[in-house]
Amino acid sequence: MEVRNVDNASAAPPSPAPSSKQPKPPPNPVDTTSVSRRLQKELMSLMMSGDVGVSAFPEAENIFSWIGTIEGSKGTPYEGLSFKLSLRFPYDYPFKPPQVKFETPCFHPNIDHCGNICLDILQDMWSSAYDCRTILLSIQSLLGEPNNESPLNSYAATLWSNQEDYRKMVHKHYVDAAEVLES
Repeated sequence: MEVRNVDNASAAPPSPAPSSKQPKPPPNPVDTTSVSRRLQKELMSLMMSGDVGVSAFPEAENIFSWIGTIEGSKGTPYEGLSFKLSLRFPYDYPFKPPQVKFETPCFHPNIDHCGNICLDILQDMWSSAYDCRTILLSIQSLLGEPNNESPLNSYAATLWSNQEDYRKMVHKHYVDAAEVLES
């Protein structure tokens, strides 16, 4: 019978079996203080900007939830109309864009019937350099200059070329929505 001398010192130590009783490391805590400070600065900047036809304020005491207003620019089918928007800022803002949605129904090629907006800076072209003011001004600009190549409302996109009929549809949609809200 052959006896082998095994050197246990060079063998790798056995790995401990994972214990279900070991606590999992806590997830990285979110520093909402710095995000809150940034949003407060953006609010002050927006209030002091003097931009015509855009405004936004925190909803109640929640700095992460804002209500915005956009007025249609002169010379567009939206002239004289005012739209309410909701802005929900994530805890990792400004590294992720806010969720922005039309609360007032808006007939537009890049806005669906639920108020969702197709705007590149709110999705894949987002930059942490953008702020609430930039977002509101971009949406206001989008009202008069839709991207018909990427419509959420294909009927509005096809109707855009006939501005007289388009304007009638915008106003009909707006008035119908106002009547629903009043009842």
